[in-house]
Amino acid sequence: MLPNVVVGGGIVGLAVAKALQELEPGRSTVLVEKEREVAHHQTGHNSGVIHSGLYYTPGSLKARLVLQGARDLLGYCAEHGIPFDVSGKLVVATREQDLVKLDNLLARGHQNSVPVRRATLDEVADREPALRVLGALIVESTGRVDYRKVATALADEMLSRGGTIRYGEPVLSVTTVAGEVRVHTDKDVIVAHRVAVCAGLQSDRLARAGGIDPGVRILPFRGEYSELVAERAHLVRGLVYPVPDPELPFLGVHLTRGLDGVVHVGPNAVPALAREGYSWRAFSARDLAETLGYGGTWHLARRYGRVGAHEVSRSLFGRSMLKEAREMLPELRANDLRPSMSGVRAQAVAKDGSLVDDFLFRRSGDVLHVLNAPSPAATACLPIGARIAQELLAPSTA
Repeated sequence: MLPNVVVGGGIVGLAVAKALQELEPGRSTVLVEKEREVAHHQTGHNSGVIHSGLYYTPGSLKARLVLQGARDLLGYCAEHGIPFDVSGKLVVATREQDLVKLDNLLARGHQNSVPVRRATLDEVADREPALRVLGALIVESTGRVDYRKVATALADEMLSRGGTIRYGEPVLSVTTVAGEVRVHTDKDVIVAHRVAVCAGLQSDRLARAGGIDPGVRILPFRGEYSELVAERAHLVRGLVYPVPDPELPFLGVHLTRGLDGVVHVGPNAVPALAREGYSWRAFSARDLAETLGYGGTWHLARRYGRVGAHEVSRSLFGRSMLKEAREMLPELRANDLRPSMSGVRAQAVAKDGSLVDDFLFRRSGDVLHVLNAPSPAATACLPIGARIAQELLAPSTA
């Protein structure tokens, strides 16, 4: 009996493998990962927030799956002994013009069935004494977890159920020849029953390598964080986000205290010079040529050029990130911050330069490609995995 194959050992790929094993327990499942460990890229480079669903377009897959995803994730962590908490978060306004945005966000949260409410300034002071804000929302359902640990538990569970993980084996293409699905790696050809390609930063390339026009291009955006030095970490007790600008695709500089007590400040969002470019030193001529040769890149640049220049400046000079953080936390000083982690977001961009805002899957016969799975994909990984597996195993109409 041919195996089901999952390409990619991030948290979404692992959740798909879990769902495939549950739906077809008599069939073997093989996960192929190019790195030597799971969660090496997006899953292992984020702030560890369990999202509530506050920001997403009502009716979107993001909005629908994140609520169930958070519940499922908390249950999974409790079952497998993975540390987590549900500390809640504040979304704050520091300028008069942001108060209207706060009201709009409150309305959206209610549309998405998120338990969100306005906070009094006394409540804000009780939760976060060092903040200075004009208004705030409290979202009690937001939590914290280490997604690497979740991914490791999913991998261990897959192996315990008889699955196989092939590490250090990059996939070159997934093709269908005479009705036979073949996963071509740099070491082997795996003949498969069905294949889910959850390749993150490489997802569009693998679609094209398999003869499928994904209709989008992955553009890598690096998010860089600073962290508070240990003696100043007391300034932030939990999770604090600014009210986002609805015209921009990212959430802005926020303050997140992890389960380990480390307080991260950030991120920015700068174009990376390589798809796996975690610093300015990481450069790939191929990746950059593909980015610059894509028409959608230039449409995007015309739309967000000024914002992009500001983000690059914030990355290179640092003080603008401090300035934005000080709008919420005025006690913050330059020497309170030190460089910390960074992550690269695999952002699907359409040919007209629009950012794909929702999860995007494309099935071709017995192969399903995950072409966009940004935040809150980690929070929603379990229902996303179930949805992909169900769609993949359904009779093909192709």
